[in-house]
Amino acid sequence: MLNFREAKKEDATSIAELMMLAMDKIVYDFIGRNDYNEGILFLKKLIEKKDNQYSYQNTIVVEYDNQLAGTTTFYDGGKLHELRKPVLELLKKDYKQEIYPQDETQAGEIYIDTIAVSENFRGKGIGTEILDYLIEELVNKKKSTLGLLVDFSNPSAKKLYERKGFVVIGEKMLMNENHEHMQYRL
Repeated sequence: MLNFREAKKEDATSIAELMMLAMDKIVYDFIGRNDYNEGILFLKKLIEKKDNQYSYQNTIVVEYDNQLAGTTTFYDGGKLHELRKPVLELLKKDYKQEIYPQDETQAGEIYIDTIAVSENFRGKGIGTEILDYLIEELVNKKKSTLGLLVDFSNPSAKKLYERKGFVVIGEKMLMNENHEHMQYRL
């Protein structure tokens, strides 16, 4: 049985490890090197802090038989610049990286930044359950539009999103990679 709960600061290391499954290339571009442990540390610092894209405040943890099986991080797309500012400040301070990423989301949508499922729990439909949860909680109950990016090199993810009712509304660049921008709305 799956349990969905709000993330806590204490979950930061586990969340960072799962997020790296979903966004390792982007994290490496952010920090300027292909260093898994440094990528985890970078994400952990942000997850533990309030008011940024990757904060525990914006994350739901998914447990399967009392074990961390997955996470999803999402936020109001209209607050992207405000939520991204602490990320850019950390990159500049700790990594001497001054980057200018493109806007991955926009006002008028709740942006699903990541959905990550532990390798130990893949094949159990947990990614689909997470999408169902987000659709129910954010679209059906709160009448929000959901948005996400899907990498052109991940057609299986795109098929899942399309099966759930997401439609392609355009393309967006993020850290030199082109993605399809998809939305789900009532």
